[in-house]
This record gives sequence, structure tokens and C-alpha cells, in this order.
Amino acid sequence: MPEIAGYRRAWFGGQPDYLYPPYTSTTLRAPAQPLVLLPHTLSEVTGPVFGVDDIGAADNDLTMQHEAAPLGERIIVSGRVLDANGRVVPRALVEIWQCNAAGRYAHKVDNHDAPLDPNFTGCGRMLTDAEGHYRFVTIKPGAYPWRNHYNAWRPGHIHFSIFGQGIVTRLVTQMYFPGDPLLAYDPIFNSTADDKARQRLVAQFDWENTHPEWALAYRFDIILRGREATPMER
Repeated sequence: MPEIAGYRRAWFGGQPDYLYPPYTSTTLRAPAQPLVLLPHTLSEVTGPVFGVDDIGAADNDLTMQHEAAPLGERIIVSGRVLDANGRVVPRALVEIWQCNAAGRYAHKVDNHDAPLDPNFTGCGRMLTDAEGHYRFVTIKPGAYPWRNHYNAWRPGHIHFSIFGQGIVTRLVTQMYFPGDPLLAYDPIFNSTADDKARQRLVAQFDWENTHPEWALAYRFDIILRGREATPMER
């Protein structure tokens, strides 16, 4: 499908291309025609608005959502949501989802031969504070096979979804862990052509927020727009 190659994201290199043949499923879902701009109406831009009442007390602590603690290495993931000019984005809804420590999602279509954890659902959410900060407590996700190519394994990662004040202002990305040897072999991670942009998907070890004798911490800032933006999914 050579005609697809012309339809690329703005600032290609800083964002993954729509078509990246090593990531096999993009050959099926990459656009074959120019994208169509759909102007937003006032209702799409302004609502619905997410509020504190929509967030549960344990929604940002994935280790406290069940009767017992989940298996695996407890970690703290925190950071800020920023706009293209480095300004903080308050009251953005940040959602995460991930597999468990054994590399399996709590989802009916996941048939990976790894154990489920009855004390880990793998989903969390919270609103950024006035300074754009978010913070999650979770467990470090395991690697898992995904059949994209021979001996294909996804590196450990956490999915992030960021909503603005309106329901249509949503961006999705993935956070990876430093030093993971699988990053070099993962076509989703490597579909972002520019190395500096690609490294913005890798969290930084966060000594300042590591909790002694309890949990290691990682920092992952999310930049929503601009040439320094965090690469976002198709």
C-alpha cells in the first residue's frame, strides 16, 4: 500500500507514523486517504467536565483496590502534565492501565499463559492538581508475548490516557522503564523515528520520590503538544 506513506503526522519523527510495517497491524489501520478535519462544536470542547466527585479514594493506588496487596514489585509513578509552552495543565484526567507482574491483563481476550492476580485489576485514574502533578502507586508490569513477529515480546509498559476539559481532547501514550533490553526489539516503541522523541517515552528513575523500604519511584512528565511533545499513539 505505497499510497499510505504520504499521510504522516505533523512533525513526523517526533510522533509515530501512521504506517510502520514492522508494527504489523498498522498496515490494516493506517489511513489510505487524507485525514478529514471535523470542526468541534462548543459542546464537544467544553463538556463533559471531569470533577473530583468522579474519582474514588483508591483510584490512583492500584495496590489498594482489592482485599489484599497484588503480587509484584511495588512502584510509584508520578510526573506533570504540561502544554507546548511548558505550562502546567491542572485538572486533566489521567488514566492508566497495565498488565500484572506476570505479564497478563485482567481482560477476557488476553490468553497469555501467565497467572492472573485476583488482587490486581490494572486500572487507575486521577485528576492533576493545580500544579499539573499526578501520582500513582502500582506494581511494575511484566513483559508478555504478542505475536507481531517471531519471538515478539512487549517490554514492560504502562498505558496513559490524558483527557482535557472536554471529552474529545484525549491523547494516549505508553510509558516504558529505563534499561529494559526489550526496547531495542519493540516495533511500537521504535515506530517513533526520532531518538530524542523516543526517549521521552522512557521514565526516569526518581530517587527523590522513592519511598525507603517500600517502593522505587519513576518520573514521567507528559507534554501534550509541540515539537517537544510526548509521542502519542495512532
